[in-house]
Amino acid sequence: MCGIAGYLNFDGKPASPVILKAMTDMLVHRGPDDEGQLVEGGLGLGHRRLSIIDLYPTGHQPMASSGGHLVISFNGEIYNYRELRLELETLGYSFRSESDTEVLLSALEAWGEKALLRLNGMFAFVLYDRRERCLLLARDRYGIKPLYYVTVGQTVMFASEIKAFIAHPAFKADLNPDGLIEYMSFQNFLTDRTLYKNVHILPAGNVLSIAMQGPVRAPRQYWDFQFSERETGRTRADYLEELDNLFVQAVSRQLVSDVPVASYLSGGLDTGAIAVIASRQLPEMRTFTIGFDMSSVSGLELAFDERAKAERMSALCRTEQYEMVLKAGDMERAIDPLVWHLEEPRVGQSYPNFYAAKLAGKFNKVVLSGAGGDELFAGYPWRYFRASDNHDFNDYSALYFKDWQRLVPSDAFPALTAPLDGKHQTDPLAVFRSVFAHHATELARPEDYICHSLYFEAKTFLHGLLVVEDKLSMAHSLESRVPFLDNNLVDFAMALPVSHKLANLGQVAGHDENLPGPKTSVYSQRSQDGKVILREAMARYVPADVASGAKQGFSAPDASWFRGESIDYVRRVLVDRRSRLYDYLDYDVVCRLVADHLEGRANRRLLIWSLIYLESWCRQFLSGSGWSATQQRARAALR
Repeated sequence: MCGIAGYLNFDGKPASPVILKAMTDMLVHRGPDDEGQLVEGGLGLGHRRLSIIDLYPTGHQPMASSGGHLVISFNGEIYNYRELRLELETLGYSFRSESDTEVLLSALEAWGEKALLRLNGMFAFVLYDRRERCLLLARDRYGIKPLYYVTVGQTVMFASEIKAFIAHPAFKADLNPDGLIEYMSFQNFLTDRTLYKNVHILPAGNVLSIAMQGPVRAPRQYWDFQFSERETGRTRADYLEELDNLFVQAVSRQLVSDVPVASYLSGGLDTGAIAVIASRQLPEMRTFTIGFDMSSVSGLELAFDERAKAERMSALCRTEQYEMVLKAGDMERAIDPLVWHLEEPRVGQSYPNFYAAKLAGKFNKVVLSGAGGDELFAGYPWRYFRASDNHDFNDYSALYFKDWQRLVPSDAFPALTAPLDGKHQTDPLAVFRSVFAHHATELARPEDYICHSLYFEAKTFLHGLLVVEDKLSMAHSLESRVPFLDNNLVDFAMALPVSHKLANLGQVAGHDENLPGPKTSVYSQRSQDGKVILREAMARYVPADVASGAKQGFSAPDASWFRGESIDYVRRVLVDRRSRLYDYLDYDVVCRLVADHLEGRANRRLLIWSLIYLESWCRQFLSGSGWSATQQRARAALR
């Protein structure tokens, strides 16, 4: 797990080793173990290394191929690299290291871009081809590892994190109005936009080719999710047995490491099953849990502290268990460093994730995460009710779009964004529908719409979770691995009939995404639907009540805290006309929406978190007083 940073001058102006080192130094948290830079003509290619596989200097990057014409800066892990190495050896390749980086480099030399479909892992890389005089940027199928790029004049920059661009004198961070509209619509980005003007994230499952003299071509997709009903005549027992085998294989495959591997552990199904299987192979494994102070909490949020459940699972797995308890003031303490590391807001209140990574990073370099299980196996049953009640694709997409407007009521949106004064061209509904651009819209059965919903959530919601997972773990020099996103397991889940994921589709009712706890109060009166076959398969590993338990998200009790112990902090940040976010959002509208929450008329916990995040982001990254401090931080590396 590492950090990539670099740039290319199309006009041939020599790249500066000083600027390149400053860019890579901005990513030291991603790779404190080693660093490397290549400067060749107008190209500067840099790397920061967190040593996980092959801890010796033979894994140093940027790494050149044996013939020297390919050079790579690679972030990630290729879990099937040993199998690929054996195959490459039959083709005459020899290896001087034990690293997966060298195997990846040889695979790209042997098979070109087709090698990407052979990789089972998580990755982002920049490949420099000296013969063809071009760069190839690539990102893994699911978007586990991020990679950004921006063109400024005759220079294209690329990096694992946007903050590396700050160290380049040509870059200036400006707010992207279209990105702000997109984020305020969905609490996420559904396109390749970011909050930064002209900065793009390379979409998951895409490659980007850049000639040494330019231009930057449009990204090309090499893989995409394909959820579909594929009846095979197989029995439930057949599916159960295959799922069991694939899940055990996925967890085992992701234990490959030359340093100890740990696991997050909640009281739920996904991390519990991962921990059970991993601990059978790692008898001294550590597990990490975040709990919450419940002294001032009420209602549904009382169920948020899962420490007792996690301790029970730890006893079952016989792991070395570590816990941290968050209190109301911990969000305020974490917000500025969290925003600095996350850079752009994505789904949900992510500060508990920040503390979880901080805890795990004190003891380990590698941790297993349960991300992906819900998106693959329909773990959010309350979200799929539109599939039971629509007339056609347009009706479905319009209704489903309303469900994903997570932050602001539709009638308040125009007034909220009035300060942008027409500086954006984004139509949120068009953005929403664009996610389905490559999929058929003539759908007949509810199951077809369910598959579309799963596709949408894997492309957008899961992607947002993965970006958060990467940034906040790497903030603490911690590699986070996601066994549910093993290629074979994903292929199985996409082809699995919906009837094996959802049992009570006809009973689904509406919901409010702001509701902080299990959505079962509005879904079939506490139904344990969703992930049906996964629950059945994992009942072999976890207690029956865990396998059949209601979905519980990883959230702090912010609805209660925002009205109680954190109310002064919320008012201090958001009821201040001097706050930077009011350069872009209407003060009166924000105050009215926030008051709705504080006075108990509505639950706007997601909006309040997003506004607090945006204020910190404006202060830290945009031009002005905050920008000068950030510039000084980056420019200090140039001296």
